[in-house]
Amino acid sequence: MASKAASKRLSKEFVTMQKEPPPFVWAAPDEKNILTWNFIIRGPADSPYAGGEYHGVLQFPSEYPFKPPGIKMFTPSGRFQPDKKICFSMSDFHPGSWNPAWSVATILTGLLSFMLSDEMTTGSVTSTTSHKRVFALKSHAWNISQARFKEAFPEYCTTVMRDLPNMGEKERGRPDPPPMNFPPSLLPNRMVLPKTASSATTSAPTVATTSVPVVIPVAPTPQASNAGSSLDKPRDVTATAGWAATWGQVLWEKWRWGVLIALAVIVSRFSSQ
Repeated sequence: MASKAASKRLSKEFVTMQKEPPPFVWAAPDEKNILTWNFIIRGPADSPYAGGEYHGVLQFPSEYPFKPPGIKMFTPSGRFQPDKKICFSMSDFHPGSWNPAWSVATILTGLLSFMLSDEMTTGSVTSTTSHKRVFALKSHAWNISQARFKEAFPEYCTTVMRDLPNMGEKERGRPDPPPMNFPPSLLPNRMVLPKTASSATTSAPTVATTSVPVVIPVAPTPQASNAGSSLDKPRDVTATAGWAATWGQVLWEKWRWGVLIALAVIVSRFSSQ
């Protein structure tokens, strides 16, 4: 029977498990005994256990969290002996190395890490990578044929294997898709979402008055193919005016120099007389 401290601690950990499930693992306490937790481990995509589903159990002592649990895995995996206690640093084989700050999530994450290693210990078996892959392909079918898996996880007893709450998308560099219910302030151009189907009428999206002014680009005016069209007239007038100004300046310069030369000739003749 669970002590008050163990019951309180495990209840709190189940709430945490639901809010922040660790990647590739899931666990839930037995409805009749909170000291017994069934768990599921899924094989990461880059491992020999890819596509595998492994069912096991954590048996917590009444002194938890001051003593570690016993750990078993039921599903054949090619890594651990089915229904045999597994010896690793977070199990009851090593009470001296146990840390009371560790939780169910910590234990299962550590068990997955140990499963991915090649370290041999009590409860482990030796098999090739190809054998592990074969076990992984058969694991879900094996689980849904077992009464204790059906009782522990009825929601996962489907023909097609369902994903766990956290399948490690973020850890593989693929963030979860954004939620569909965006707040209005985050929508493009401050567009307000349309009313739901429960409204009397469906209205089109409207733009809030606080939106940033939208600049409408104006398409450039196409060039006329006919050189004599009206679109080219402003350009022709400007060119004509430019040429007239240039020639006027040239004539003025020549006329001015001509006048100066004529005056110089007249002055020289008067001087010679």
